[in-house]
Amino acid sequence: MVPTLTNILNRVSTISHQDREWLHQLVGDWQVISDVAFADLLLIVPAPSGGVMYAGHCRPATAATLFDEDMVGVRCDPQLVDPATDVMKDGRSRERELRNLVITLHGVRRDKEIIGVLAVVKAFEPDRVPSQIQGNYEQVADALIHMVSTGEFPFENTPTGIRHGTPRLTDGIVQIDVDGTILYASPNAVSSFHRLGYPGSLRGQTLAEMVTNMIEDHSSVDETLAVVVMGRAPWLTELETSGAVLSMRAVPLLDHGERLGAIVMTRDITELRRREQELITKDATIREINHRVKNNLQTVSALLRMQARRAHDDVTRQSLETAQRRISTIAVVHQTLSQTLNETVDFNEVFAPILRMSSDIAATGAHVTTQLSGEFGKIGANQATALAVVLNELVTNAVEHGVFAGGHLDVTAERNGRHLAVEIADDGEGLQGHQPGSGLGTSIVKTMVAGELHGNIGWRDREGGGTLVHLDAEIDG
Repeated sequence: MVPTLTNILNRVSTISHQDREWLHQLVGDWQVISDVAFADLLLIVPAPSGGVMYAGHCRPATAATLFDEDMVGVRCDPQLVDPATDVMKDGRSRERELRNLVITLHGVRRDKEIIGVLAVVKAFEPDRVPSQIQGNYEQVADALIHMVSTGEFPFENTPTGIRHGTPRLTDGIVQIDVDGTILYASPNAVSSFHRLGYPGSLRGQTLAEMVTNMIEDHSSVDETLAVVVMGRAPWLTELETSGAVLSMRAVPLLDHGERLGAIVMTRDITELRRREQELITKDATIREINHRVKNNLQTVSALLRMQARRAHDDVTRQSLETAQRRISTIAVVHQTLSQTLNETVDFNEVFAPILRMSSDIAATGAHVTTQLSGEFGKIGANQATALAVVLNELVTNAVEHGVFAGGHLDVTAERNGRHLAVEIADDGEGLQGHQPGSGLGTSIVKTMVAGELHGNIGWRDREGGGTLVHLDAEIDG
C-alpha cells in the first residue's frame, strides 16, 4: 500500500473521522508554517501496529530541506518515540537534538484533545545571530505553531477557497499588528504595492488605509477586501488598480481567541490574469465560430431538404437526403462544441440525438426501436465529428438494409483509456454471405475509421440472426 496520509490515518483506529479531517486540513495548509519557520515539518501519529510514525512531511521553500528521502510512512527514530508519546499525553512541547538536528515537538490539538504531534526540524546552528528578516519570520512561526497547539490552526469554515494564483510566503509577505499597522514587508511585497501605484515605504503604514487610498473610483472591489487587509479572517481577495492585479491572503495570528495581528501574503498576478483573460476570449471566439458553423450547416441542410422534396428523380432525391443527413450530423457536433469551454465533448450527449435522427430519417414507415448502452467518454472535436459521421452511416445502413421491415437496433460503447470499442447490432436479415458494398457510405466509413479514428471496422452475421458491426478506435489523448 502506498504510504499516504489517507492510508495511514485510515489504519489508525484511535483517530476519529473528524480528527482525520482536521489533520488533512493541517497538512493542506501547513506550507506557510514551514516557509516562515525555515524548517521541515513532520506530522507524527500513532502507528497502526504500535509506536509512532511520520504521516506527513513538508519541505520549506525558503530554505534547504534537511531530508533527502520522503519521511511519510517511516517509523519515528527511537529517540523521538518517548517524547512524542509524552506530547500526545500532556500536550507540552519538547525539544530534542538528533544528528545535528534540532527537533521541537508540539501537540496538534483539535477541540480539547491532542490528536497528533507536529515536529519542527531545523539544522543545529550554535551561536547563530538571526537577521532582521529571520527575526520577523520566527515571531510569526512561533505564533502559528502555538496556534496549532491550541487548536486555532488550521482554520475552519474559510469561505474563499484556494485558487490559481494564490500567494505563498515566498511571493511576498506583510506582517501587521492588531491595529493593522505594518510591522514588516518583504522586498517582494514592497515591489507588488509599488506596481499598484504606492511609491513610499510600507513600514509604519496602516495597510487598510493604504489600500483604500489606492482604489480607483471605477474599480470593482471584492467584498472580502476589507477583512483581508485588516487581517481579521483567513480569506483570499484580489485588488485591481492602475492596471495591476494583486492577490492577497490573510492569516490571522491568534492566542486563545485573542488577535495578535496577522500576516498578509501578496502576489502580483497581473500577467496571470491577463493570460487567463486571453484564454477566455479565445474560448469565447471558438464557441462563436462553432455556433456560426452550426447555423451555416443547418441552413445548408435545410436547403438540401427543400431541394430533395422538389426532385422528380428518386435517385437524386435519395442522394440529396443522404447529403442532408450527413450535414445535420456534423451540425450536432458543432452545436455541442458551441455550448462548452472544452475542446472535448461527452460523446454520449452527441450521439443520442444522432441515433434518433438517423433511425427516424432512414425508416421507411416500419417500426424501428433503438437502444444505446455504455459510455463513449470524452472525445476531441476532430474525432467527434468523424465518429459521428461514421456511426450515422452505420445506423442508417442498418435501418435501411437490415431492419427495413421493422426491428431493433442496439448500439454498445465501451471505453478503456484511449481505446474505444463500439458494436452496432440489428436483428434483421443479416449479411447472408455478402459483405458491405463499395458505395460512397461504405467508403466514407472505412476512410474515416482508418484515417481519423486510427482503428478498424468489421461486419459479420450476428448470432441468432441479424448483423453485427464492430468498430475499434484509438482516441487521441
